Parts: sequence; structure tokens; C-alpha cells
Amino acid sequence: MLPAAHRMRRAADFEQAVRRGARGGRDTLVVHLTTRTDLGPQGPVVGFVVSKAVGNAVTRNLVRRRLRGLAAERLSSLPADVGLVVRALPPAAARPYAELADDLDAALAVAQRRAARR
Repeated sequence: MLPAAHRMRRAADFEQAVRRGARGGRDTLVVHLTTRTDLGPQGPVVGFVVSKAVGNAVTRNLVRRRLRGLAAERLSSLPADVGLVVRALPPAAARPYAELADDLDAALAVAQRRAARR
């Protein structure tokens, strides 16, 4: 489970990551990676966006729980000043956990390469 200290909660943090962050995407999800300026909590923070297009409430919560678990496993590989937003797309609902993990890794790699170029 993703520790509470690493959860993104403020709307301004989501907005900064989505508008100014480096983006990496797959057919199931899109990640937005940004450098945080507030440096409130120590370590990276992660937020999730799972819209109603993904499915009903049960499906959305399942996808969110899977993504939260996957993000928790990857916290140690992220720099401490990173804000990450993971936005699930409708195909994420039907994707098995292992394939969702591969998609997240690939999207993160693209976003990190793009962030390094900035």
C-alpha cells in the first residue's frame, strides 16, 4: 500500500504535474512527472486520476488499488523531489495486473527521459 506521506492530495499539485510535467503514455495509462517546488513531505508523492470512463465505481476502485500498489513498489526508484500523477484510461480496467505493471514501467521510463531533457 502507498504510505500516506507519499500521496498527492492538493489540487494544485495535480494541476502542476499535469500541466508542466513530462508525460509518458501507454494505451492503458498516462503518467505526468514533475519536479516539486514545495518540498513539504519528504520523498516522492503520487496521485491517481481514474475517471468514470474507466467503468463503474467497483471497477474504478479496483484499478486505483492496483495502480496504488504498483506505485508503492516503485517509490524507491523515484527521486525525492518528484510529483507523479498516474491517469488511468478505459483499457486499464481489462488489463491484468502484470501487464498493467509493464505499462506503468514503460510510461515512467518515457516520462523520466523527457524530464531529463528539460
